[in-house]
Formats: sequence, structure tokens, C-alpha cells
Amino acid sequence: MRTSLPELELYETILGRLGSRARVEVMDRVRYRGEELPLYGTVLGSSDPNVPTFGLVGGVHGLERIGSRVVLAWMHTLSELLDWDDLVVQALECTRLVFAPIVNPWGLLLRKRSNVSGVDLMRNAPPHEQGRGSLLVGGQRISPRLPWYMGEVGAPMQPEARALCDFIRKHVFPGRPSIVLDCHSGFGFKDRLWFPYARTRRPFPHLAEVYALNRLFDATLPNHVYRFEPQARNYTVRGDLWDYLHDQHQDSEHRDATFLPLTLEMGSWRWVKKNPRQILTALGGFNPVKPHRLRRTLRRHVQLFDFLYRATASSRRWLSEDPEVRESREAEAFRLWFSRS
Repeated sequence: MRTSLPELELYETILGRLGSRARVEVMDRVRYRGEELPLYGTVLGSSDPNVPTFGLVGGVHGLERIGSRVVLAWMHTLSELLDWDDLVVQALECTRLVFAPIVNPWGLLLRKRSNVSGVDLMRNAPPHEQGRGSLLVGGQRISPRLPWYMGEVGAPMQPEARALCDFIRKHVFPGRPSIVLDCHSGFGFKDRLWFPYARTRRPFPHLAEVYALNRLFDATLPNHVYRFEPQARNYTVRGDLWDYLHDQHQDSEHRDATFLPLTLEMGSWRWVKKNPRQILTALGGFNPVKPHRLRRTLRRHVQLFDFLYRATASSRRWLSEDPEVRESREAEAFRLWFSRS
């Protein structure tokens, strides 16, 4: 069965290409029917824990294979650039890149949204006591046979979710600042960049920083295709991993640094609109099926990844700790994203 997972084979090929320039960790190993698959995490760049850190995550939902593919496409490009691009080599001397492109390998292999236990990993964190979830899609405990199953009440987190959280705490939390982008698909006609909270429509503590990043993005790439918005504007989620990690960062020794977890939600409905027959397949509702659309999607987000890495590395030029500036940005962000509610 292992040989039928091309994303994992591609990942291992890229790791071989990176060689000693990458620090590779086996975050965990997940077993199913006597076979074991690794959960790889990869770190590039400075070993100083406090340098600016940018992370990319994919493959949390096994049906959304395109999330893994876009992360691996950028990793491939970096593996080539490191052979000849002095600017990239020099940048990595004072920054860090963190990758976890295949969080749910058995889900990808078995074409399941969940892991092998039927748990939706993105709804598997301990729910916040004040959080609320939209009906079903926001997390349910009716049955693992239905989508969006959170897991049993009080049960430990699933190994994939736990391994990802441990990896992020170790390699991303110390960064000053740190930004993580988790790549998903399956919602809407437009590519969206979502920020916390997922559990509530109330603003989260780093609203001013997200607003500053959004303004920088609009100014730098005025023709971009993304909609920047709070995730909860579309639906709320109980047990969201990034809400959980953001709250843990706020309670940690690194709480005085900025940690921005973002989600890229690729608008898969547009692929279905162009090729309606693909909705009849297990993967068709979540991935570009036609080869030319796949290639276009793998190209489409390179500029976004480059921008977020540069913004992380150069945060001193656009982030501000001045209380008046933060207050002004927070007020503008509230008017933009929350005033209607």
C-alpha cells in the first residue's frame, strides 16, 4: 500500500535532494492493519530558536491532497534554489522554515477526510469552554461514520494531531515572530486566507497584526486572488487545532512574541464548476483533476508562500509594538471584519 501514496514518495525524494541542509524529524509513526507510515517534519535554516519562523502545513484532511501538493511544490523549488540562489541561502542563515506537508498519511492513502479512527484531526483539540460550533460541520460526536467527528469526550488527541502540536510548539513557538499557513481545500469559489478564532466570532488577540499583514499583502500584491477574513465568518468550529495552539502560545513563555496561524482554503468549487463530472469521484470535490488545472494550482500559490516568508523575515518593518498604532489598527480591523456582527 505504501507505494500507492505518491505524495509521501515525493516528500522523501525532496528530503533526499535537501540532504544535510534539512533537519528531518519523524514526529510519530501511525499504524493501520499491521503497516506503519511515518509523520515527517522538516526544518530548514537557523538553529537559533528565536529567529523569525515561517511554517507550512498540509494533508490534515486526507481527501484534500492538493494541500500537501502545494506545500511539496514549494519545498521542491527551495531544494533547487539552495543550489544556486545566494539570496535564499543567506536568508536562511537568520530565519527558519518549518514543514509538515503530510499530517494524515493514512487519510491520503485511504481517501478519507478523517484518520483511520474516523476522527477529523482539525476538530480534535480540546474544545474551549466558551467555544461554539456550527451544526455538524463545526464538529460532532454522534458517530465516526459521519464527517467532522471530533473524537470521544475526554479521549487523548489522535496521534497525528498530537504530533503536529508537539512539532509546532518545539519549532514555531520560539520564533519572533512566527507565521504558519495550513493548506486546505473544499470550500467556495474563491481562495481564502482565514485567521482565528474558528470557535467564536469574537476577535482574537492578534487582530492588529493580522490587519497589518493584510494591508501589506494588498499593497505588495494588489492583483492577488485571495480573500482575507476571519474563519468564523463562514462557520464556527469546536476543537480547532490552530485555536488550541494559539491559546497555548498565549499561555507560554513565548507569549510576548507574535504567532499568527493562518489557513489557506482553496476554492475547490471552481474546479467542480469547470468539470462537473469530477464531483462523482471521492477526490473530485476537493482537488483539481485535470492535469492543466493541477499544474496551474501548484503554480498559483508560490507567490503567496514567498510573500509570507518575506513578511515573517522582515517583520520589524511592518509590525509595530507602539500601543497607539496597535489600537488604531485594531479599530480599523474591527470595522473591516466585525462591525456587521
